[in-house]
Amino acid sequence: MRVPGWLLRHRVTVEPYDGDSAYGATYRPPVEVRALVAEATKLTRNREGVEVTSTAQIITEPGLDCPAESRITLPSGRITKALSVAQHTAPGLPTPDCTEVMCE
Repeated sequence: MRVPGWLLRHRVTVEPYDGDSAYGATYRPPVEVRALVAEATKLTRNREGVEVTSTAQIITEPGLDCPAESRITLPSGRITKALSVAQHTAPGLPTPDCTEVMCE
């Protein structure tokens, strides 16, 4: 079961992180995705396990290509980066599969 499309009321633009170059971070081409966005302050852990503050949480359909450090444009126009990404699945259970992205 996937997260219902009618819950994904927002549009966000994701530029997947592709690595670092001599000139800084590089990103793959931007992709617009449907999402449910909550701009709220929460304490979370980044990919190194360090506690950091997240100011936006995004729920999208499962399988989103959004590694940590990806650049995300929120519906408000604010540009942020992905701190952590979690793929939520529960095969055989009646819960919706989704991707959760915690943003700076």
